[in-house]
Amino acid sequence: MNDERAKEGASIAGPVLTIAVAKGRMQDEALRLLARAGIELDEATNGSRRLAVEDRCGRYRFVFVKPADVPVYVEHGIADCGIVGRDVLIESEADVLQPLDLGIGRCRIVVAAKRTEDVARNLGMLRVATKYPRLAAAHFGRRGIPVEIIELAGSVELAPVLGLSDCIVDLVETGRTLAENGLQVVEVIAESTGRLVANRASYQLKAEAVAALIAALGRAMESKE
Repeated sequence: MNDERAKEGASIAGPVLTIAVAKGRMQDEALRLLARAGIELDEATNGSRRLAVEDRCGRYRFVFVKPADVPVYVEHGIADCGIVGRDVLIESEADVLQPLDLGIGRCRIVVAAKRTEDVARNLGMLRVATKYPRLAAAHFGRRGIPVEIIELAGSVELAPVLGLSDCIVDLVETGRTLAENGLQVVEVIAESTGRLVANRASYQLKAEAVAALIAALGRAMESKE
């Protein structure tokens, strides 16, 4: 009964927002931040395998999708907002708003190789293995360096070790995996953190609800500092 009343109150207060959350390494941090903002999932649903759930107050509906799918859902208006890493947003080039840097999932997008000279002194076509083909091509293109992009879905660190590529462009948190595979950071392309993104139409049509979400997350971030 209380849950039904909460949902009725939510519908009176404003529209329900659908939020796409990136599954994987960022999901737990995102849910903890949302909980500090007063947006909590039921324990039963939080540990379940369901991919679409509501918060306890019925104000938000969450869908859990692969990181690369978050900007797609948001850009096309299937989700009003999303939580995903900046690396994914740069690669996708999705037309979404980025109203808030959440500061979670902090990583670096880097160029890494066995030796710095493998990149710096390469006079021919540079072979680059990566999960970020657009980002990598744009980065080297700005420097006028011709590259062959080798797109991989798995562990790209193996590519230089096995001779498939001269270097890699990848997301790095601690650098431990690079070191264990005999690689070193040659260059940092960009910093990446989790971002709150919003659909352009939702930002206008559901302005009050989106603003309330941004404000709640902002307060939660400040309370942690």
